[in-house]
Amino acid sequence: MNIRSILILLAAVFLLSACHNKIETNRSEKLPDFDYTTQDENKLGLDDLIGDWWISYFSYTRCTTVCPRTTANMVDIQRALKNEGLTPRIISFSIDPENDTPEVLREYAKDYSADLETMTFLTGYDFEEIRDLSVTTFKAVLEKGALDQRSHSFFFYLINPDGEIVKQYNGMSDTDNELLVADVKKVLGK
Repeated sequence: MNIRSILILLAAVFLLSACHNKIETNRSEKLPDFDYTTQDENKLGLDDLIGDWWISYFSYTRCTTVCPRTTANMVDIQRALKNEGLTPRIISFSIDPENDTPEVLREYAKDYSADLETMTFLTGYDFEEIRDLSVTTFKAVLEKGALDQRSHSFFFYLINPDGEIVKQYNGMSDTDNELLVADVKKVLGK
């Protein structure tokens, strides 16, 4: 085997191994800078998440329709990933910041047995700011409804290390939740 053949073989191996960590994407929106308050009353911003893959979704503690299921599903995803030795950050953006204080969010996390080592519940903004983030960046509906309920997305989102939303999943679908776990394993090299 000559040197040229060896170089071609090495290049092919390199290209194939690089493709191994790729996933099929369906989104491409860059997140704007943000700096919000966590359930522990700390600040967390986009700068803290740059450089890592992470997952996000929208919820609120007084939700009686979608959120109980999506939050339970997200905690299941967190456990499944942890069982694989993976601990990507999971960020829940509250869509009811007037009521979802850090104390309320801590209790909510406890009720769902969320591991706050990797899962963070955010507040510390007004409704219009989170509505703008949901509608403009995540391309997801968010409206105030009757009886203190909100019309909002039930999607989960995978965000790359550059702060770009690269994939959206139906958070109510077991199939999509399994795909999210598989995609995280893939992008993190597992």
